[in-house]
Amino acid sequence: MKLTIVIPCYNEIKTIDEILNQVKAFPYPDKEIILVDDCSTDGTKERLRDVIATNVDKVLFHQQNMGKGASLRTGISAATGDIVIIQDADFEYDPFEIPLVIQPIIDNKADIVYGSRFMNGSTHKVVNFWHMLGNKFLTILSNMFSNMYLTDMETCYKAFRREIIQSITIEENRFGFEPEITAKVSKLRCRIYEVGISYSGRTYEQGKKINWKDGFRAIWCILKYNLLK
Repeated sequence: MKLTIVIPCYNEIKTIDEILNQVKAFPYPDKEIILVDDCSTDGTKERLRDVIATNVDKVLFHQQNMGKGASLRTGISAATGDIVIIQDADFEYDPFEIPLVIQPIIDNKADIVYGSRFMNGSTHKVVNFWHMLGNKFLTILSNMFSNMYLTDMETCYKAFRREIIQSITIEENRFGFEPEITAKVSKLRCRIYEVGISYSGRTYEQGKKINWKDGFRAIWCILKYNLLK
């Protein structure tokens, strides 16, 4: 099965080369790499144009900064693989665990797989308590309205059969993508799995971009896409 890896990036000049090297290096016979630059201002855009664009399948550029959800909308619409997975452009998630996340789809057990940072057996860097608590609160709230039992709704690692994710209209431009897509797939008759993954969270000083405003937006998205749509 062909795999498409969608990498949204914004101001990731410090990590973009190495993350791409790792995505290219993990063993998988047929993979497509799509990078979406969200109008970076730190040199990432120029780096993609000058060096990296020759080593990946597609590099797409936004003319203005729109947010992670908008970048995913752009990248997913361009995907041609049988499986589509999201990979952040930093080192919070290990690309060598992508095969672990997509295996239930390859085995025809699942249509969608979430890589959970909170399942037993996974390792993770010790991170900010309140950020972790916020993630768990949003997951529980999402579960209450979607009637799904997930342990990590906010995870980056989400893998989909392409025909499923491309059939969904992505409306959120920023980090509301996570609760939006979770609410929408809960309404489909899909087989959804979770697998434990490791996690190496970074601090705001290291470039983390999600903030408390995104938390309130996530609550609104949980209500909006579960109840009002």
